[in-house]
Amino acid sequence: MSTITKPENYIKSARRANMLNFLLCGLGIATWAPMVPYAKERLAFNDANLGLLLLLMGAGALIMMPVTGLLIRKYGSRKIMLMAIIFVALTLPLLLMMNTPVSMGCILFAFGASIGTIDVAMNAQAIHIERHYTKHIMSSFHGLFSLGGIFGPLLMGGMIKSGLQPVYASCIISILLLTIAISQYKSLLSRDQEPQTAEKTKFSWPGKTVIFLGLMCFIVFLAEGSILDWSAVFLKDIKNFDAAIAGTGYAAFSIAMTVMRLAGDKFVDRISPQKIVLFGSLLSSAGFLITVFSPWGWLTLAGFILVGLGAANIVPVLFSAAGKLKDVSASVALPAVTTMGYAGSLAGPAGIGMIAYFSSLPIAFCCIAALLLLVSISYRQK
Repeated sequence: MSTITKPENYIKSARRANMLNFLLCGLGIATWAPMVPYAKERLAFNDANLGLLLLLMGAGALIMMPVTGLLIRKYGSRKIMLMAIIFVALTLPLLLMMNTPVSMGCILFAFGASIGTIDVAMNAQAIHIERHYTKHIMSSFHGLFSLGGIFGPLLMGGMIKSGLQPVYASCIISILLLTIAISQYKSLLSRDQEPQTAEKTKFSWPGKTVIFLGLMCFIVFLAEGSILDWSAVFLKDIKNFDAAIAGTGYAAFSIAMTVMRLAGDKFVDRISPQKIVLFGSLLSSAGFLITVFSPWGWLTLAGFILVGLGAANIVPVLFSAAGKLKDVSASVALPAVTTMGYAGSLAGPAGIGMIAYFSSLPIAFCCIAALLLLVSISYRQK
């Protein structure tokens, strides 16, 4: 951490601008969610075909994340971020226009690649901004991302509900993304103000510490992804919730995570980053076990809330740690950790499905609880 007690005005402006970029990224991803049924109907896909198509979005993100680290070292994070947001804004309406699987797959791949680029670039910018503070601020950035994830479907769904055609609604959101991104561009740190991106460092492979942090992120993202894809199925099929309210599990998780991230910086400063990971993973593990063994619906939902509260600040802490490693450039460490983390969010739902197929969904959730317990034990011994 820098010894600057009161950051200069340009750093404060950069922080506000980058927080908006986190909001835009969450908004852009979440806006796609209400579009999925329209894409499925337009292409006449079944669930299996749709699942395969959706993998292209994740593939685009995973392929582009390591490349983004190299681009940031050459051009700086704010230029890369702006270009990626422009691509997101251009591809968002196209997701509602493509009429063939090939064209839809290409646009979805480009959309995912753009989101992956933004993710690495905005976290790199956040790490450089945090260096000018004597306190942890990474959680507040991720809190804005989570907030965008909540508002995205509400904004898109609200416009469609009011009678606006989905394509026009997506165009309005694209204009909003472009307006905010362009207006905040000059407030972000330039390449010359990002010391590690400005350095002429040679390429190096991630070391043991980077891989360790990446594996921790892999498990936490796996847990988060499993709730996104399987919580509604779990509540409906295992806990006998009505289908109309089966989504309350993910809603409870999302709200808890958002609130905790927005307040997370104070917790990290008071408790310490290591204890946030240690106790957060324990709390999330307990949350999964409560959802499995609870005999009451309200307690099951409370379990999802505990998962959100516990997991909320683990990833921000791990990202921050990756960006501050002494022997590894942030432009190498951060893309590696981010890529491994998002691989978990892709592999997680599929892995949970396989375990559930050969045993049961409650056992699959117990496996996630065990992995989170492993995070706590491993990080304590680190």
